[in-house]
Amino acid sequence: MSDELLKAMAQSIIDGEAEVAADLAKQSISAGMDPLDSITKGYVAGVNEVGDSYACGNVFLPELVMAGEAMKAAIAVLEPELKKKGASREVLGRVVLATVEGDIHEIGKSLVGTMLTASGFEVFDLGVNVPADQIIAKAEEVNADIVGLSALLTTTMVRQKEVIEAMDKKGMRNKTHVMVGGAPVTKDWVQKIEADGYSEDAVGAVNAAKNLMKG
Repeated sequence: MSDELLKAMAQSIIDGEAEVAADLAKQSISAGMDPLDSITKGYVAGVNEVGDSYACGNVFLPELVMAGEAMKAAIAVLEPELKKKGASREVLGRVVLATVEGDIHEIGKSLVGTMLTASGFEVFDLGVNVPADQIIAKAEEVNADIVGLSALLTTTMVRQKEVIEAMDKKGMRNKTHVMVGGAPVTKDWVQKIEADGYSEDAVGAVNAAKNLMKG
């Protein structure tokens, strides 16, 4: 596998260059690279670097958004290849993903959705700034096994709690697990709001989802 290509993929995310990211994805397909390797060893490295820089205050929201757009452009090229490879796999579970109301960050959630899809889950991504009732309605409609709630701001984390409380009232928690994620989310917060799973990154989210499906 071309290390140069993987490095270029990571750099395209760091630079927020959507067209470059998509072109590199096409090159990787032509070169016969495994699309999952391209994502995890190439683009994700860039996403992680941008995420770390954002957490440290070295890059700001516009760069984060541009990195997210670049990631989406790469995934749009690679996803059909992933589906080809995964077409014969059984669906591990159905997941409804959303960034909670009041929060517009997408990069982490989109990445989790991509990784879950790549791992054999059926994913319904509702986007950003999604009210609790919409999340719950979708979960009921598709008979979701897992609801994934993302929040990047300490001020919007409380929405995760509100969704869980609303699901409790509807008696959904016995069949639908709730996973939460986002930079400010801690293990203490997860216990406090009684979420079922939590992860610091997309790879961990896949493992958490698999564990919930076994549970």
